[in-house]
Amino acid sequence: GLKQQVGSAEIVAQVALARQQRTLRRVVFMGMGEPAHNLENVMEAIELLGIVGDIGHRNLVFSTVGDPRVFERLPQGPVKPALALSLHTTRAELRTRLLPRAPRIAPRDLVEAGERYARAIAYPIQYQWTLLEGINDSDEELDGIVALLSGKYAVMNLIPFNAGEGMPFRRPSSERARELARHLHRRGILTKLRQSAGQDVDGGCGQLRARGTGGRGFL
Repeated sequence: GLKQQVGSAEIVAQVALARQQRTLRRVVFMGMGEPAHNLENVMEAIELLGIVGDIGHRNLVFSTVGDPRVFERLPQGPVKPALALSLHTTRAELRTRLLPRAPRIAPRDLVEAGERYARAIAYPIQYQWTLLEGINDSDEELDGIVALLSGKYAVMNLIPFNAGEGMPFRRPSSERARELARHLHRRGILTKLRQSAGQDVDGGCGQLRARGTGGRGFL
């Protein structure tokens, strides 16, 4: 369950600390929480980082499952970040099962909302697709992606699933993942096959846990 929200100053402090360790050019708001659930603090941090912190607005990325408040709030600020949308399937009923707490927005409506924002800021939407073997890696899903994203200002990020304790899913083979990316490219969809880091220490995307609570809760 939710333990607490971080304030805008805490978010900026994390970036400042990271800058002491290495050159930092990009900040992505995503992970074990939904940024829209802490919207005002996140937006205040984005504005501070974009204006005072001198990070390029397109290098500030807001990632969401599609909370409608995001599409209202992001265009209003002086800093308009890039947007990443968690899609994961073109089928509404499957998306509801994969993201049970996400707002009930049909994939087509989500893409249309993303397209309006992309055109407004003149920068493509990044669509996130976690590859789950036997779940969303079928040829039918590929056809659905092409139908949804053809002609859209979009980049499809294919992200092989990172295994976690107690999770029933598996990633497809590396060859199948590459085949999916090649297929989408051939059909005119700009696609990137992402490589995961940190899996050996359970630090990959989706693996970070609140170990202080024995894995029972998440921050």
